[in-house]
Amino acid sequence: MPRTITVKGIGKAFAKPDYVVLSMHLVSQNMDYEETMHSASLRIQHLTETLVSLGFDKADLKTTNFNIETDYNSEKDCNGNYHRVFNGYKVIQDLKLAFDFDTNRLATALSAISGCISNPELSIRFTVKDATAINEEMLRSATVNAKRKAEILCEASGVELGQLMAIDYNWGELDIYSHTRYDMADECMAAPMMERSIEIEPDDIETTDTATFVWEIK
Repeated sequence: MPRTITVKGIGKAFAKPDYVVLSMHLVSQNMDYEETMHSASLRIQHLTETLVSLGFDKADLKTTNFNIETDYNSEKDCNGNYHRVFNGYKVIQDLKLAFDFDTNRLATALSAISGCISNPELSIRFTVKDATAINEEMLRSATVNAKRKAEILCEASGVELGQLMAIDYNWGELDIYSHTRYDMADECMAAPMMERSIEIEPDDIETTDTATFVWEIK
């Protein structure tokens, strides 16, 4: 059985954000099922119309989650016993709108969305439109890091590094987002002044991942 050395390589990569992702959360609730569905449909319709009026395409608004559920409250009766009381039907919708980063367009979109009668909960994140380059840079970095570690360990141990025998990498989804937070009170977003954008420069995206390499020891 050949002697081997196993090393975990740590890869890092950096990128400048060039893409904005607006996440929107909508909740519609009513005691009547049909009224709940109608209300949810109207809120989506108004939100879509608002975005189309800004120059976005209807297809730009993507649904990331759609859930219909029944809601109950826990109430105590005169004997001190708790009972589930029906509180209505609830439709939960999560949507996202992504576009090239531009402070003016972002400010205009936020102002219009916050003034829309749909009144969604908003969150803003900065990322990259094409994650291919940053993923490749990170994998190369992990490979170089692992090989350098293996060479140092072999040199210190008085042995020679042989052929690469195996690579183990988990192809999971990476969190490729800037740590920059863009928060604003609802009262500020609804104000006409919101359309006057402030130039911001989101922090660079830093991604880290690992891969495990196995080399033969000569």
